[in-house]
Amino acid sequence: MKAERLDAYVIRQSASVVEAMQKIDLNARGILFVTDEEEKLSGVITDGDIRRWLLKTGDLKGDVQQIMNKDPKVIYSKGEKAAKAFMEQYTITALPVLTSDNHISDIIFKEAQKASGKPGSQRVLDGIPVVIMAGGKGTRLYPFTKILPKPLIPIGDIPIMERIINIFRSFGAKDFYATVNYRKSMIKSYFAENTPGIRLNYVEEEKPLGTAGSLSLLGHTFDTPFLVTNCDVLIHADYADIFHYHQRAGNELTIVTALKNIVVPYGVIHSSENGRIDSMEEKPRLSYFVNTGMYILEPKLLEDIPKDTFFHMTDLADKLLKEGRKVGMYPISEDSFLDMGEFEEMRRMEEKLNLKAE
Repeated sequence: MKAERLDAYVIRQSASVVEAMQKIDLNARGILFVTDEEEKLSGVITDGDIRRWLLKTGDLKGDVQQIMNKDPKVIYSKGEKAAKAFMEQYTITALPVLTSDNHISDIIFKEAQKASGKPGSQRVLDGIPVVIMAGGKGTRLYPFTKILPKPLIPIGDIPIMERIINIFRSFGAKDFYATVNYRKSMIKSYFAENTPGIRLNYVEEEKPLGTAGSLSLLGHTFDTPFLVTNCDVLIHADYADIFHYHQRAGNELTIVTALKNIVVPYGVIHSSENGRIDSMEEKPRLSYFVNTGMYILEPKLLEDIPKDTFFHMTDLADKLLKEGRKVGMYPISEDSFLDMGEFEEMRRMEEKLNLKAE
């Protein structure tokens, strides 16, 4: 492996959690090997390690050294031929090859397994309802939405809502509900011929009710946790792990969140009293977790949604927090969240999905 490619999978132990998430996004392998100041291997960190750290601490300012596994599996140059058997023995998908003084000379990867690789993960959402909020006008995408409803705007040659359904189907989901209002007849006509193997029910709004208000129109109470998603986002994550996390955590509401990095395009001044400048910072980077528009709800929450009232999911979350009830988040990386809400984001979504050649 050439040095520039090798660098994509290596990070210094002093790097921040945010830097590690960004680098894992870019290499698309879910793993980084950690080196010390002398560039010797000191550990390994995966996207799962980072997620567990964030769920436990919520700390984006931690460094890689706090999170990494300090005893990674390795082989040395002379044992490279035995790498495949070694990886099978220890069930690992990436193996660093070290020189005699513990510098990384190569990394051997095993072909990625489908989904999460866990038995039954592809069926975890079988019997779990999925509600797609598809009633909005999509004003940010005008003039496209003057012709098509937002759920039918194509990403590549497949409408965004169909792509969302296909992701959920890959984890076993079959029971779908779509809340519809604007140009609902076009949505129904398209999916009448494009939903084999699933049940797609429609919840019709007579007036806009917000991202949670339309749930009051479902007409019955679910007996399992259910998922709600906006119709203009694609979430690339392990839905089995998200669902199991919600159950393990005992949350009433789980919000899937994504890291968002914002660079201030100016030099920032830090000052104190009397106009005194304490320090200056050139183009600082701010990092936050943002709401992706995907949620898991316990069925009893339907009782907390007012009837015939405009009510957003954020209103529901605020209500639960004020009452001291359990609201949790499941963090994903910035690159795992694709939002179609604006034209620039549509282009990014197509590039991420490698659809330019389709």
